[in-house]
Amino acid sequence: MILKEFRNYFSEALSEIYPKTEIDTFFFLLIEEKLHLQRIDTVLKPDFLIDDDMLLRLKNITKRLQKEEPIQYILGKTEFYGLPFIVNENTLIPRPETEELVEWIIKEIQEKRIKSKDVISNINEKSLSILDIGTGTGCIPISLANNLKCVKISAIDVSKKALQIARKNANLNNAEVDFIEMDILNTNKLNQQYDIIISNPPYVRELEKVEINNNVLENEPHLALFVTDENPLIFYKKITDLAKQHLTKNGVLFFEINQYLGKETVEMLAEKDFKNIILKKDLFGNNRMLKASFI
Repeated sequence: MILKEFRNYFSEALSEIYPKTEIDTFFFLLIEEKLHLQRIDTVLKPDFLIDDDMLLRLKNITKRLQKEEPIQYILGKTEFYGLPFIVNENTLIPRPETEELVEWIIKEIQEKRIKSKDVISNINEKSLSILDIGTGTGCIPISLANNLKCVKISAIDVSKKALQIARKNANLNNAEVDFIEMDILNTNKLNQQYDIIISNPPYVRELEKVEINNNVLENEPHLALFVTDENPLIFYKKITDLAKQHLTKNGVLFFEINQYLGKETVEMLAEKDFKNIILKKDLFGNNRMLKASFI
């Protein structure tokens, strides 16, 4: 089969499941990874011949996509903040919203360093100590390590299998991160004091499952996604309590949050004596990120 014919086959097979723009994205990712072709080659090389062995593999991938398996799991990798990351069924697939959180943190640190003053004490005189709680693929700490100088970064996750992937990703991106296996809900003390604590914990309520696409619901780890309807802020409350004990003077807490619980999360932080609380929207206009300081 030639490339032009395969594209027609691929588009037709997925047309009732995905929008055209998403099918095109899948197609270009697939030909780049498996055929080492670029988008422009669909125009320049429409008669590129796909041998029978490769065609069989591509058709098998098409069947997996028909079952709504994420393309990132099929390929075993994705990109986050311009860096490559290994992913599998033990890790959440990093989201664009989390890239926005990383961008916010990097800009905050860089701008404060330029101004030589910050709520974080002595920022120009020492390495910042940063902790990421619920790290998954390690996308947050690894991206920070690759974009910031003078930082010492640690990351926690409850899942041993997720941490195995995170360590591989750190090696892949030449990032120095100390990964720690820890169940944060059953932890009363962290290993040290930190200037910045970050977390993108599970925050999707059970009642919101109806809004979740099948490719997420049927494939990504529920341990990293869902909380009960009765106590949706369970991770935020616990992490905030730990942050009160383990943030340095004027230390900063960053959260990615449930878009529907922005007000409740702000109120919880205020009740626990955090100040300078900033609620930030993502590119889609949803309340998605929080920053707060503990003085």
